[in-house]
Amino acid sequence: MRDEGKSSETNSFTSAMTLNQIGVAQVPRRFVLPPSERPGRSLRLNPSTTTTTTSLPVIDISSLHNPSLRPRVIEEIHVACEELGFFQVINHGIPSTYVNDAIDTATEFFNLPSEEKMHLASADVHKPIREKMGNYAEAVRALQKQLMEAVLQSLGLKADYLHEDFEKGSQVMAVNCYPACPEPDLALGMPPHSDYGSLTILIQSQPGLQIMDKNNNWRPVPLIEGALVVQVGDQMEVMSNGRYNSVLHRATLNKERTRISIASIHSLALEKKVGPAPELIDDEHPLAYNEGSLKSFLDHISGNDVRKKSRYIDTLKRSP
Repeated sequence: MRDEGKSSETNSFTSAMTLNQIGVAQVPRRFVLPPSERPGRSLRLNPSTTTTTTSLPVIDISSLHNPSLRPRVIEEIHVACEELGFFQVINHGIPSTYVNDAIDTATEFFNLPSEEKMHLASADVHKPIREKMGNYAEAVRALQKQLMEAVLQSLGLKADYLHEDFEKGSQVMAVNCYPACPEPDLALGMPPHSDYGSLTILIQSQPGLQIMDKNNNWRPVPLIEGALVVQVGDQMEVMSNGRYNSVLHRATLNKERTRISIASIHSLALEKKVGPAPELIDDEHPLAYNEGSLKSFLDHISGNDVRKKSRYIDTLKRSP
């Protein structure tokens, strides 16, 4: 239930923000999930998935710049990627003003009337964006380069593996608004999915992100002051030949607070195909994936309903 949709009474466009502003008492029928898919149901059936005391990895990456301490940080990244495909980073070097300005800019945009939002819409990817969001985008791209080198090293690959391809790759800034919802147990802000890219770096104004662990339990990601969320994407699962798995995640809703999330999704170039790194294929780990590309991923999701749980990564897996 993001900032988009149609009202249940008419076929005219009515954004989720507008529904929130007029104070609807119930979730429009088109947003209500089947009982088995509702977040409220999963939380009642397994209360342990709601706890925020469950430990999730938080890694201080300032030591990546210290040759004697770097191996320890890389080992922490290895464990986090292998166990969850997820971790949070602190002391990452991005000024808090950049993060706060990006969230404030997004909030300002989503609070605009629908007519003004549509006036700002553009299909030109080269059209300049607001300066504050641009500052954050540049800073997070630089951070991604550092993290990518560390993740590659954690797999036993060279830090410059596919360096030129990553340099020519894409960065997509996905900015989402999840308005307060009168019945948050009946709907989701975003259904379960994984990102195709290599790494996703995310900030959120309020808690609401949940990840699925290896036991198929949904684990809420706490909001930690100054931390950034890092998620392994499908592309990294393929490159690692399954050593690391892309993280399945979803966005839940809050009855009282609007949530903003900004995901910086990093990928190789649109047409670039990627397969498992040859160094990670051996008798113990035979070739497990076919090559895939961002273009093929986009073709897949455009032809499939994300709610039907059809993941692109599954189409690349080779039969045992």
